Amino acid sequence: EARHMAGALSAMRNKTDRNDARGLAHMMRTGWFRQVHVKSDESHRMRVLLGNRRLLKRKFLDIENAIRGTLKVFGVKLNKTTRGRFEQDLRDLLADADPMLQALADGMLRARATLFEEFQKCHKLLMDVAKDDEVCRRFMTVPGVGPVTALSFKSCIDDPTRFRRSKTVGAHLGLTPKRYQSGTVDFNSRVSKCGDPETRWLLVEAANSMITNVRSWSVLKAWGMALQRRIGHRRACVALARKLSVILHRMWLDGSEFIASRDGLQARVG
Repeated sequence: EARHMAGALSAMRNKTDRNDARGLAHMMRTGWFRQVHVKSDESHRMRVLLGNRRLLKRKFLDIENAIRGTLKVFGVKLNKTTRGRFEQDLRDLLADADPMLQALADGMLRARATLFEEFQKCHKLLMDVAKDDEVCRRFMTVPGVGPVTALSFKSCIDDPTRFRRSKTVGAHLGLTPKRYQSGTVDFNSRVSKCGDPETRWLLVEAANSMITNVRSWSVLKAWGMALQRRIGHRRACVALARKLSVILHRMWLDGSEFIASRDGLQARVG
């Protein structure tokens, strides 16, 4: 594990290639190292698909924001529109504008249209992969968890049996607070933010969607809303995201679907 190895080697006064090699050999000989999990080929393919989709989305959004910022300088402001009608609404708005602005916007809009078209193809491919995957379909029975979140979580964990307890998954994704203890000082700080940042962000977004957008009731939603009233919305979303990671991991191991109420769980156990 690279972070553990770097922390151990930082104790040496002089950092040279020779000292690093000696330190690595000593740690391997004594067994004072941590193993890492090498993801499967299928998970790597999923990660590439998710990364390409994310890149295309960010690029065409950057072009949209650049167009809005450029036209705003000249007093041209685009009102509320949709993703599909953005180009047509902007061309209608610039119909009587300066020809130079029309020419500048035309080039940016053609670049944006190409990126948006490729993003839609990549997104459709992702949706098809999630739809054909039995584990992702079970993940999506959880309110607020969509195809992107389900596929990202599955590719990040890869092998659920490598965690002895489901509670460890929250710490693996950096959703548990860091602890500092020294003498009489002992306190918990913010979450560690270790692990995959994209999966962690998607889980927090799923938790936020469950609290604010999902209308169907569940014990999990009630727990998150009660926590929101006590500690605030942002912290409640992070706590609910950690709980979601534990539930998804347990669903994966058990082969079960999401159960909204305790009565349903008791009936199933009985």
